[in-house]
This record gives sequence, C-alpha cells and structure tokens, in this order.
Amino acid sequence: MANIKSAAKRARQGIARRARNTGVTSALKSGQKKVREAVTAGKLDEARSEFARISAALDKAAKRGIIHKNSADRRKSALNRALRPT
Repeated sequence: MANIKSAAKRARQGIARRARNTGVTSALKSGQKKVREAVTAGKLDEARSEFARISAALDKAAKRGIIHKNSADRRKSALNRALRPT
C-alpha cells in the first residue's frame, strides 16, 4: 500500500479507470464481432447499421485515450473492407 496520501488516491483512480476501460474495450470487441457475423450471415443492412454505431464508439474511445487513434482507424478500415461487395 502507498505511504503517501496522493499516491494512494492515484492507485484508487487507476483501479477505477482500468475497470472502465476494460468495459469499453470489451464492448468495442463485441461490436466488431457483431459486424463480422452479420456480414458472413449476409445481413448487410444490419451490418451497416452496426458498423455506423461501432465506428462512432471507436472514435469516441480514441478521443478518450482508451485506444490509439491509428488503432481505431485500422479497425474501422478492416470492418469497412468486410462490408464492401466483392
């Protein structure tokens, strides 16, 4: 345990932030999985609407510093490629 009051507070804040970030990253992964599953099932309308939602969520997570901006862009690009007709 930390000996200094401010260090103890930082430790508590880190625990809270880690829990919040874990929830956000888990939701991002689930959303990406939904898009990929909808594409493979041939439900393109559902996949496009889910892509719009997850795209905004990726941008928001990047803005908050939960994931890197390039990582968010790379994930959106991969999902968009999956949505394109072949």
